[in-house]
Amino acid sequence: MLSFIRFADALSAAFGKAFAWLIILMTFGTSYEVFVRYVLNSPTPWAFDVSFIMYGTLFMMGGAYTLSRGGHVRGDFLYRMWPPRTQAAVDLVLYLIFFFPGVTALIAAGWKYASRSWRYGEVSANSPAGIPIFQFKTVIVAAGILLFIQGIAEVLRAVHCLRTGVWLRGDGDVEETEDAMMRQASAAEGDAHP
Repeated sequence: MLSFIRFADALSAAFGKAFAWLIILMTFGTSYEVFVRYVLNSPTPWAFDVSFIMYGTLFMMGGAYTLSRGGHVRGDFLYRMWPPRTQAAVDLVLYLIFFFPGVTALIAAGWKYASRSWRYGEVSANSPAGIPIFQFKTVIVAAGILLFIQGIAEVLRAVHCLRTGVWLRGDGDVEETEDAMMRQASAAEGDAHP
């Protein structure tokens, strides 16, 4: 159980961090478009579509990574006050009733859209450059599979918490700003009162 959780977290982190580099490509692409449009008065027909596709890819492929780090939106104002076992029980029920059916539908629909798109070499109807988008439709399936794998890990985390009463958290490579500030304030207060 623990080895699968570590595997899923590592897989989600690898994909999330790899696709995060799209931010750099989007920045360069947008900067190039702004330069040629406003300085050279020669806009490109492809820049909007490419940045749109890259942003969508980044968003989709970062979903499992965000889930592994507990970064998705939840009603924390109630949830954080519950004991860990209650949190785990609620998580388990919600994953089984909502998450897995939704992600399964995403994979199935994505497969249908992607296979159809690959068959006829779909291009963007909104683009004067006819940017191919069939590969982008494949991202839907890949993101769904990653979410499904990470969802299994989250269910296993909930089961572990139900058994032990303690949450098994993944590696923390990001931290909320307010948490970092509180940690720094506590450390500074501890240093001030020897």
